[in-house]
Amino acid sequence: MSPARSSREPWLWAALTAIGCLLVLLAAGRTWVEAVRGSGELTVPTGGDLSPVLTPLALAGLAGVVAVLATKGIGRRVVGVLLALCGLGAAAAMWGATGRAGIETWLREHNVLGAAGPLEWDLTVAWPVLGGLGALLILAGGVLAVVRGGRWTGMSDRYDRAAARPRVQADGDRALWDALDRGDDPTESR
Repeated sequence: MSPARSSREPWLWAALTAIGCLLVLLAAGRTWVEAVRGSGELTVPTGGDLSPVLTPLALAGLAGVVAVLATKGIGRRVVGVLLALCGLGAAAAMWGATGRAGIETWLREHNVLGAAGPLEWDLTVAWPVLGGLGALLILAGGVLAVVRGGRWTGMSDRYDRAAARPRVQADGDRALWDALDRGDDPTESR
């Protein structure tokens, strides 16, 4: 793998995983039930109302993206596993929130006076599907961080590599300036 590609891979991974988290957040904040008809005006639920764990899981996923980029080694793999679990939990929460019994229970609890009679409602499929796609992106991002994350450079690797580089003795004015440009101290004796 070329060095340019290997340096782009974690950033592409981070962008796709963060997009997955944002899709879950977006879906959690949107109304999932439409055309509710009862014996009056009824309050309709958002995805976050039907499954309150969606927003915390998406926020934990965003924190996981940053943590994967900031760690390396076994720490990166542990965070990757936690990130995959966030995606799995969000997918399960999406699935559970679209169940008929859960939606009707929520509608009856939040519309006590208006929900006395039979309820007719329609599920807006777009938001749960979009949120499910986001959950799958988070899950895939966690698995990818576990499998390939060990090959990615960490945020502090450029400083680690600079310290390991051998220092060159400076001779003349031009060499002194070149050493300063590289970050070497030309006055330090060996």
